[in-house]
Amino acid sequence: MKRNYWFAAVITVVISLSTGCVEVTESPLLSSLLTSTTTASALDESTVASGLKEALRVGSERAVSLTSAEDGFLGNSLIRIAMPESLQKVSTTLRSVGMDSYVDEFEVAMNRAAESASGEAKGVFWEAITSMTLTDAMGVLQGDDTAATDYFREKTSTQLSEKFKPIVQDKMAEVGVYGYYTTLVNAYNALPFTSKPQFDLEQYIVDEAQDGVFTMLATEEVKIRRDPAKRTTELLKTVFAAQD
Repeated sequence: MKRNYWFAAVITVVISLSTGCVEVTESPLLSSLLTSTTTASALDESTVASGLKEALRVGSERAVSLTSAEDGFLGNSLIRIAMPESLQKVSTTLRSVGMDSYVDEFEVAMNRAAESASGEAKGVFWEAITSMTLTDAMGVLQGDDTAATDYFREKTSTQLSEKFKPIVQDKMAEVGVYGYYTTLVNAYNALPFTSKPQFDLEQYIVDEAQDGVFTMLATEEVKIRRDPAKRTTELLKTVFAAQD
């Protein structure tokens, strides 16, 4: 409620500054909002838009840095890639007969492939930020705690998938995902009364890698909006200060 109130006030300030129709001194709220920033013109439209783009850059850089590091997926319970649902029967059956290592090695390899691919998200995100319009920026500002992440999902999902796929394929070969998967399935098929599962392994890892990056981006966005300590530049402090 407080955030929505502030958003409405920001828009009022923007209109006031651009039209000259309202005296700041007539509104204690407008006066306090303006004096809480570096200068009286700090919340004009261009500053707000620049601040939002800065927040997107900072948040996306943090998210990509976290996910692309070793154990960025594997060591993070929020985004760790687990055995896909279509292979759960395979996993359960193999573990029940003491073949845990087949399952564990396959899961580790999937996560390593995602960690490698996620580094490519940074360039895609930055292209989306560069092309962001003032209308886009104001829409993100007035949205909820993950409005920027939702904007990125809409604008970059297709491109991210295209970027991720060849990297996932290369990394799957490098870390042995295909080999682990073949071993896993062959071990399962060797058991009586089982049948080979039908599954698009590459697309599963691509989708999970993409979802993981967006999950961490949402986490970073919430921090920037709510935690002043996470606003690491003067521009971020200026634009977001009034919502505290």
